[in-house]
Amino acid sequence: MKHHLQSLSCTLVLLAGLFNALPLQADKVTLDSSSWGSAEGQACVDCHSKSSAGLTHQWKNSAHALANVNCLDCHQAYQEDVDAIEHEGSIIATIVSPKDCGRCHETEYQQQKGSVHSKALTIIQNRMPALSEHFGSPSINDAGCAKCHGSTVKVRGDGTLDPASWPNSGIGRINPDGSLGSCSSCHGRHQFSKAQAREPAACTYCHSGPDSPDKEVYESSKHGMMYESHKARLNMDSDQWVAGKDYSATVTCVSCHMGAAGNMKSTHDVGMRDAWNLNAAVSTQQYLIIFEDGDKRELSTTEPLPRRGESISKMDGSMGKVKAVASPQRRRDAMSKTCLECHSKGFTNNAMAQFDNVVELFNEKYAKPAQAIMQELYSAGLLTPLPFDEPIEMTYWNLWHSSGTLARHGAAMGSPSMTWKGMSEVGSSFYGKFISQIREAAGQDKGDALIKQHISGSKHHDWLNHPNKANPILGFGQGKVDND
Repeated sequence: MKHHLQSLSCTLVLLAGLFNALPLQADKVTLDSSSWGSAEGQACVDCHSKSSAGLTHQWKNSAHALANVNCLDCHQAYQEDVDAIEHEGSIIATIVSPKDCGRCHETEYQQQKGSVHSKALTIIQNRMPALSEHFGSPSINDAGCAKCHGSTVKVRGDGTLDPASWPNSGIGRINPDGSLGSCSSCHGRHQFSKAQAREPAACTYCHSGPDSPDKEVYESSKHGMMYESHKARLNMDSDQWVAGKDYSATVTCVSCHMGAAGNMKSTHDVGMRDAWNLNAAVSTQQYLIIFEDGDKRELSTTEPLPRRGESISKMDGSMGKVKAVASPQRRRDAMSKTCLECHSKGFTNNAMAQFDNVVELFNEKYAKPAQAIMQELYSAGLLTPLPFDEPIEMTYWNLWHSSGTLARHGAAMGSPSMTWKGMSEVGSSFYGKFISQIREAAGQDKGDALIKQHISGSKHHDWLNHPNKANPILGFGQGKVDND
């Protein structure tokens, strides 16, 4: 609950006209700290100390409790709110949304609400049934995918929350008040700890496994190794937590993607510094489009660049006016500032160049040829539109989505073992399965023509044109095999 007074004063001036026009609840909406600590909220504390002792104990050890912010300050609701319920004589809402948190943490809310985290459900909502439900059932979606990406929280007629969509703390959760996200995804309720959110585990709770293998990547990187050795020296509870000032032993996920370094301030927009899209079939560098209302979207550098003031579509399909555009280089420079606190400029630039080379190799050698072939198979009617009903579709999906993601993330985060593991899996799938499945789907003649056009005619795959060349690695062919 620490605020910069100057920023707060400016905010109050800007919002004064709006606040005067709205019906306010003094205990819930005001930013004046003298109103915190609702008297009625003390009854919540007294009751929950008995019925939910662990929950209350968390709150008593939180910054909220120290600032005299209690249960009702956060949970109090309007009678007309869609998720409002009567509870022990008070009107409350079970969910405290980012919009609610933004009454006090306005800067963080404004940064978060347009971030890629807040769009985590919106981005894949149409893909989720083809994955979680085709491979499992809706229950897998509720207990699996939606726990990280978020759910659309539905309210039943009596004001209670639909158990199919709640509990859910997914980072892109669509809340009953229309806001996106969940602050408790990272700052677990009811302690809402800064230190917890700075731990790698706060991120790897979701960023692990085939879809986002960052846990494996981080733990096998030099940074992850140093974290295990020096985590007690990271000063996680520090108010500012500036790299090179408050800590220097190593970095966590937050350091690079959100943290302060030098004159660069921290941010709750976790994707602001990402110059590449690393979770697509083909990676492209990307502009960050910032709209006048604070919303954001990524735009590939392969698409026309909009001008300031131009209206373009947002991720949800609505139109918005462009306020500013952050180029990939600007985003890369922001990411690099954390590196420069511990590494030289040459070291940092060269590491980034090696990362770029891996992404470009993946694109040119595997991703673009595979994508072009799949598009031709669909266009020719040789594959059905239904996803995952033919072997080549599964191979292609795993090639870029699982193995390709591991290789690219490994290079981005400095894990040589995961970079190689991912790329070797890509190669195994491409040469061992994908090529033969092209012929199965298209027939021998058409398949051979596609392979020649997109694969064997490329310098990256020239070795395929020399079938009689010795291959000592596999232990056969004309080459001599080492016995040691």
